[in-house]
Amino acid sequence: MTKPIVIISGSPNATSRLNGMIDYVRHELENRGYPTKTITVVTLPADDLIQARFGSPAIVDANRLVDEASAVIIASPVYKASFTGVLKTYLDLLPQKGMENKLVLPLFIGGTLAHLLSIEYALKPVLASMGARHFIRGVYATDNQINRIQESSNETKFELNDEVTERLQASVQELIDELQLRSAAP
Repeated sequence: MTKPIVIISGSPNATSRLNGMIDYVRHELENRGYPTKTITVVTLPADDLIQARFGSPAIVDANRLVDEASAVIIASPVYKASFTGVLKTYLDLLPQKGMENKLVLPLFIGGTLAHLLSIEYALKPVLASMGARHFIRGVYATDNQINRIQESSNETKFELNDEVTERLQASVQELIDELQLRSAAP
């Protein structure tokens, strides 16, 4: 059985355009036979996150998903030139080597291209300190590249422009190629 790919969403906003990127990647992976699991950090108990309750059942369950994953997708909006504090709070609760031997695909969205390097300078050093060594080419998008489309009732859909779609497809393919190489290795 294929190990799942875990998506960690660090967005505090349930209708964030980041969800358009996450939904696209999840759909692409699952259509190609790669199961996904999602940790939406904002839905974890706030007291457990803030008080660093490593033994909390919700934190233990989330950490188990990461531990069992073949790859981890880290998704976050960019605030103040970095990923969200919500995401950092959860990353602090992962084991010190919690990203060791994981393929990592970053997905970031920001209001401007000015924070394009936030993946390189904010996220990667934190994950490297946790053992991450193999990063898939990340995708940084700006808000104007993803349109929020209101649909029936409470469901929100997103429309990604062609450039973002092409970059996400390339990153998903790179992730799949690396997973296949790893599964073929003796």
